[in-house]
Amino acid sequence: MFTSTATIDPAFVIAPVPPRLFGSFVEHMGRCVYGGVYDPGHPAADADGLRADVLTLTKELGVSVVRYPGGNFVSGYRWEDGVGPREDRPVTLDTAWRSIERNTFGLNEFMSWSRQAGVEPMMAVNLGTRGVEDACNLLEYANFAGGTRYSDLRIAHGVRDPHAIRLWCLGNEMDGPWQIGQKTATQYGQLAAETAKAMRRIDPDIELVACGSSNERMPTFGSWEAEVLDQAYDFVDYISLHAYFEQTPTNRAQFLASAHTMDAFIEGVVATCDHIGAKKRSRRKLKLSFDEWNLWYESRFAGQDNLDWAEAPRLIEDEYTTEDAVVVGSLLMSLLRHADRIGVACLAQLVNVIAPIRTEPDGTAWRQTIFHPFALTARHARGQVLRVEPASPEVAAPDGAGAPSVDVTATRDPETGALTVFAVNRDERESGRLDLKLVVGEDLRVVEHLVMGGGDLMATNSQSAPDRVTPRESAQHELAAGSLSVVLPPVSWSVLRLEAAPVR
Repeated sequence: MFTSTATIDPAFVIAPVPPRLFGSFVEHMGRCVYGGVYDPGHPAADADGLRADVLTLTKELGVSVVRYPGGNFVSGYRWEDGVGPREDRPVTLDTAWRSIERNTFGLNEFMSWSRQAGVEPMMAVNLGTRGVEDACNLLEYANFAGGTRYSDLRIAHGVRDPHAIRLWCLGNEMDGPWQIGQKTATQYGQLAAETAKAMRRIDPDIELVACGSSNERMPTFGSWEAEVLDQAYDFVDYISLHAYFEQTPTNRAQFLASAHTMDAFIEGVVATCDHIGAKKRSRRKLKLSFDEWNLWYESRFAGQDNLDWAEAPRLIEDEYTTEDAVVVGSLLMSLLRHADRIGVACLAQLVNVIAPIRTEPDGTAWRQTIFHPFALTARHARGQVLRVEPASPEVAAPDGAGAPSVDVTATRDPETGALTVFAVNRDERESGRLDLKLVVGEDLRVVEHLVMGGGDLMATNSQSAPDRVTPRESAQHELAAGSLSVVLPPVSWSVLRLEAAPVR
């Protein structure tokens, strides 16, 4: 057993925990919408066709914000096709995913679902095949009170009160050659700036997200962000990041250190943002919107160009293992660690498509393994994120350098003194002993210690065995005055909650 150490001191605060850090994503792709959140005729569906079992699990997951309607889908989408009487809506082709789109679920249905789920909507506009005018029309329809063409159209559609959507994405992955309406950085930067200016004239209270690189492997990564922000820095509030991670037969150690890659990605984009801010002599610190992140076994996907035209086909419905849950837990720790700059983050996607929630047409909804670290982090990461710098042996990392075998993130509620410690052991063979020095000034007690991993790492959940993989309780910790020692099994993710000890 190896030993790692760290100090937890409430004086060293990174930032408050951003409520929008626990977002998700609903795209018109595969069975995320049709057969996922919306499934008329299913026994669990309500009068509007929304699946109550999915709504229940969404609330349990702790989702705070949901991005909609895409994703690649949005770059060819006409929002007008998805509003008004359903019998009048056209059947269209979704060229992003080669799917037949019936448009029976659109903006107003999504907003109804959002209200029932208790989530904040994050709306994306089409800057692929459309542009400034269309974005303004959609904003007018969604947010303007009434008395104009598009606000009155909303009222005619049975929605009297404006939706008051605050968060808006200015397109999606516009650097990608797979994108409908791909743009150069200069083209997109100019379009994003002009769209932002026009939209703010309609509603000055909105918050806008510009597209960053589709992923850090893009050949234009860094230069894309710099050029886009050179055009749009003064008109947007966030720039987006997208990242998916995958285990292959030869990269297990690197896969377990995926959060190390996420850290470097975030810090690289922050550096670019601050470079442009300094260049413009701006006092604004741009925030980051990590609005697509997850594990995706992309090598198993045939690619959109090889798909047959179909209606709500089964696309990338990856089945996640216990090991995957450990990595997702570590990625959430990375997001927390950068809470000073990340204002929004969205696990992609919510249902069926690389998702924490799975459904079947005539069956139940169930929790995939990755559901649990997300739900636990969303539930227990409260108050302020503390700066924790563990000293630990190293394992291999994707960039060829070392990553700590044990990583630690902590949050503390300054009102109650409650402390939550998140820890991951990436070592494939050895348990790790984590010795924490607690500089908290009060006696604490461990009220919960849950672990994922450290056993059958290939186990999965399914409709027939929905609870095969769940967090298990652990007693492998020792709490003394000013210190906490925890044993972390190999390849495991842990969460410990500490509260003030009762006065005797």
